[in-house]
Amino acid sequence: MREQGMSDDNGVAVADMPNAHLHAPFVDGLKDIYDAEKQLMKALPKLVKAARSDALRQGLSAHLAETGEHVTRLERVFESIGETAKGKSCPAMKGLVEEGSEAAKEKDPKSRDAAIIAAAQKVEHYEIATYGTLRTWAEAMGHNEAAGLLAETLREEKAADEKLTEIAELDCNCSEGNAADDE
Repeated sequence: MREQGMSDDNGVAVADMPNAHLHAPFVDGLKDIYDAEKQLMKALPKLVKAARSDALRQGLSAHLAETGEHVTRLERVFESIGETAKGKSCPAMKGLVEEGSEAAKEKDPKSRDAAIIAAAQKVEHYEIATYGTLRTWAEAMGHNEAAGLLAETLREEKAADEKLTEIAELDCNCSEGNAADDE
């Protein structure tokens, strides 16, 4: 946390900004998701390689490229609030990456794709929750540029989750005609 008397990107003393009590958890959350995105950049190529479905490989590859943009965007968020872009270990993402790694080892290709999708959606849900919270805090503190950048990433994470659901329903989970009609 900044020393008392330090200013934000608009020259406003942190203690004087609206909802200043959110500053420390906001910066901590940014550091956490920054590390999480970097972990994900290392993990996604392994999932792409393990996937059987072309649609799943393409979706994961597209999200890998997007994840690189998320890292860059987070760096802009840090800059916009006068902080140095720096991560802190994200144990939640470490666990989620581990689940993805286990899914990639599944012997049956159809089961493997379904397990990869499940693991990837858990990651998306974690990111959606994190980006949603950070965007809300940024808005509450008047960090409008940061809020806009975080909202953009949040939209992309939601879209990635929807794409994974679509792939699961159309390509991986229901490919033998026992789709949701049987529910």
